[in-house]
Amino acid sequence: MSQSGATVSQDCINAYNDLKLAKKHKYVIFKLSDDNREIVVEEASDNKDWETFREKLVNATHKSKTGAVGKGPRYAVYDFEYSLASGEGSRNKITFIAWSPDDAGIMAKMVYASSKDALKRALTGIATEIQANDQDDIEYDTVLKTVSKGLA
Repeated sequence: MSQSGATVSQDCINAYNDLKLAKKHKYVIFKLSDDNREIVVEEASDNKDWETFREKLVNATHKSKTGAVGKGPRYAVYDFEYSLASGEGSRNKITFIAWSPDDAGIMAKMVYASSKDALKRALTGIATEIQANDQDDIEYDTVLKTVSKGLA
């Protein structure tokens, strides 16, 4: 259980294992349920297009207790593949992205921040973590530099 009290649904672990072990998915996007009690799968996809994935994060919404809809934080795991600049072949790194846009609501950001570790603990084998707060943080080249430690 997380600091916020949110639990991780079994579907999250199943979708993650499908990505990691069965290679069924390229990415999985997670969100908090409407009552903020459970982390659930929003989408699991085998689409390899980074921009499609990025747009889903950028356009994510969150509904506040008052019913107002605004920008929303998300968690995601992405099976990031890249080629080494040295020509030594390609690598895969499962990358955890904590997307919390600067212009999202304060309550939403606080609940997501205090729930993140519970999800990360449930998902074993994450190689890299990225905290993204604006769109530049999830540009392909920015993520590639972080994931590959500059070796791509």
